[in-house]
Amino acid sequence: MKTQKESTKHLKNASLTMALLSSALFISTTIAALELPLKALPDDAERDHWLPEQVNEPGKLEALQAATGKEAVPFTGKLDKPLQIALIYPSSDTSDFWARNYLALTKRLDQVGIKYETTEFASRQIEHSLQSTYATQVAQDADLYDFVIFGPSELATQADNIEKLVNTKGLKTYVWAFHTPLKQFKTQPAAWFDFSSAYGAQKICDYMLERLGNDVTYAMNRGIPGVTDNQRSGDFKDCVAEKGNWNVVYEHYGEYQREGGFAGTNSILQAYPEATVIHNANTAMAMGSVEAQVASDKHKEIFSTGWGGTGLELDAIRRGELNATPMRMGDDVGAATAEAIKADLEGRADQLPLVFLGRITVAHDQLSAEELDALQTEAFRFSGVGPLKR
Repeated sequence: MKTQKESTKHLKNASLTMALLSSALFISTTIAALELPLKALPDDAERDHWLPEQVNEPGKLEALQAATGKEAVPFTGKLDKPLQIALIYPSSDTSDFWARNYLALTKRLDQVGIKYETTEFASRQIEHSLQSTYATQVAQDADLYDFVIFGPSELATQADNIEKLVNTKGLKTYVWAFHTPLKQFKTQPAAWFDFSSAYGAQKICDYMLERLGNDVTYAMNRGIPGVTDNQRSGDFKDCVAEKGNWNVVYEHYGEYQREGGFAGTNSILQAYPEATVIHNANTAMAMGSVEAQVASDKHKEIFSTGWGGTGLELDAIRRGELNATPMRMGDDVGAATAEAIKADLEGRADQLPLVFLGRITVAHDQLSAEELDALQTEAFRFSGVGPLKR
């Protein structure tokens, strides 16, 4: 692994054979020319993005999910030198999603036999301008890289930067942590890799309605206004209101930061004692929320959720500080990206879905230790069980 500073003067030392390059460029052009949506929906005019089922051709998502879950099949092509991969993502945040999927990506590449070198451009999720600087740098130094993986701080905020990278000649762009291709893009990224926040919101909604019943008063630590929070928080809010007549008394925008979850929860505990549930929209805010609850000795009185099922959240469940979380089979994103890179290099990019979605289940405090361990082992089969060292 090389840091951004270590890479500023390195020369490009990755190249494909001419046959593979020609094939990949031809297929990329074909994908770029694909007219979206493949299937229209009644509410299309209400959205600025396409849904996965509107852009994925039948069977392609399932095929990539299957390849990701199976034993590695060796790369059949040939590389003269290691592949160069740039990663621009908010990996400096509390969530270990980014670090785990980096490990899943690289270990799967190792398994399939693709030589690579990576350059990481790290930020926090609120550092939008820093990501913009990184995107400009990678675009300007495009001759140094073959692939760029972009984990946007927020999709709408980084849309121009994604387009900049997508339209940079010779650079293949993948997007992590979003699955909502924007309609404004004339040319889409090569692929999007994510877990469906809307599906996760539905899963945790159904679980909490079954466990807690109807007419619950609750509060929320929301993230940053945008697609992700609209789904994780907004879809959850709509679901519990429609199906269970739940009443939300306070919504705090904590910007996906631990400090935001801590401050929001303190406000809830002081001003809205009637709230018996706190819904948190990511790991960092969930950790800040339970910290505030433990400090006030309120964690046994409040039902708290996280989002994502990261190692930190599972440990909080084991300690009795967090009650439930929609748990992603976390390593799916990184492993699927490696499989997509392999398919692209083998001239099979036309077999890939535009949007890859990983699996989600609900981890909660009523599962046995053995059941939690089994979920964690499956989810983190590449990155390893237990919190990562920061």
